Amino acid sequence: MRYWKVLVSLFLVLAFVGCGVEEGTAQKPTYKDGDKVELVSVVGSKITLLRKNGGFVVAGDESKILLFDIFGTFCQPCQEEAANLMNFQLKNDKDVILIGFNYLEEVTNQYVVDNFSSKYNAYYFIVNSPKNEKIVNTITQDIKYDKAVQLPFKVVLKDGKYQKITDIYEENPENKFYIGKVDIDIIQKDLDKIKKM
Repeated sequence: MRYWKVLVSLFLVLAFVGCGVEEGTAQKPTYKDGDKVELVSVVGSKITLLRKNGGFVVAGDESKILLFDIFGTFCQPCQEEAANLMNFQLKNDKDVILIGFNYLEEVTNQYVVDNFSSKYNAYYFIVNSPKNEKIVNTITQDIKYDKAVQLPFKVVLKDGKYQKITDIYEENPENKFYIGKVDIDIIQKDLDKIKKM
């Protein structure tokens, strides 16, 4: 009888507690400080990111401010702001590197060139790689963003640190990301403040 009670108790504990990590709570793979990530654009250009200060810098050009744009070729707001982002990159090329990470779709580099870059005048550095998911996981973990990533999604880094930028929805002064189509004047204003810091 005692054996039976122990067995039933054990079963009830396992039934209510489980015997592993709860679904959705497992840590997604991320990059660690010191990791180097070689990025190859859809047209073959290369940049190496270095994981530093809890964020990223460009290896060999650490003074550059990074603007990461997480987008999808299918995303209408992404398409609408692509030309403005290109103009922003050209205007700020001495201080900023804009890197677009194609996310949430599996397409070829040629598809991205034909159906996004050429079509919407997006000739900045665009990465279409399976590595993008790990980079996005790292970014969202770094800034403690625990919701599903909505496109477009942008962050700004200086010296490897995520910068506080304008929250166009809730006016949170600690905000570290843009969601959705953002007026390029807002991004420029934030960049001008960041450059002075």
